[in-house]
Parts: sequence; C-alpha cells; structure tokens
Amino acid sequence: TIKLYYYNVQKDKDASGTVLCSSQGLVSVERQIPVSQTPIQDAIRLLLQGQVTSIEVTKGISTEYPLEGVTLKGANLKDGNLVLEFSDPQNKTGGGSCRVGILWKQIEATAKQFPEVMNVNFIPEELFQP
Repeated sequence: TIKLYYYNVQKDKDASGTVLCSSQGLVSVERQIPVSQTPIQDAIRLLLQGQVTSIEVTKGISTEYPLEGVTLKGANLKDGNLVLEFSDPQNKTGGGSCRVGILWKQIEATAKQFPEVMNVNFIPEELFQP
C-alpha cells in the first residue's frame, strides 16, 4: 500500500476564500501496487497516470495529471537525495505558478512518503517552471 498525493482546492483556501496554492491542499489516497525493486518509481508513475476514483472526485479531490507526453525516465536515490528524471517533450509541466507548484508538490509528497527520501530534485531543471 502506497499513498498518492492529489489536490483538494477546498482545503487550500485562506479565511477570505483565496486559493493559496500550497501543500495544505494536498490529499493522500491509498493505492495497492505490486512489490518490486522500484517502489518509489512505481508510485511516481502511478501518480502521473492521474487516476482519481469517482468517490475521490465527489470528495473534491483532483489532479492535473496525466500530462500528455510526461514520463518518468528514471530515479536515483543517494544519501536521502532523490533525483527524478522526466521527459516532457511538449512542455506540459509549465504554466502558471500556482499550477506548477501543485504539480511539483504532488510528486514531492508522493516521493517523501518513503522514509529514505529527504529531498527531491528534478531533471531537467526547467520542469515545473511558471
């Protein structure tokens, strides 16, 4: 059992109703994956598929994933630092600062559920730029 982190905009508003675009709106959902040698990569790949159930949708949970053409090419974990390499040939990870911040935070939170992951970095560095 792993957790995927999706987004609920209703949990990410201040007292006046302004959307904060913060990790406060992240919501974990549980999924079952087969036991493998690459559970972190498996979890990220599943997150990228963006499969939100109808029950989760009724609870206000959403995601921008899947993004056409965006794939995880590889992952390298060393001394708590996880480097995730993506392919984004159509520049689908760009956009407004709120959107790209949430995309980034969803991946980061999903990766950090694994106790050996302390920091998450992305290759290429141009990913998730407003």
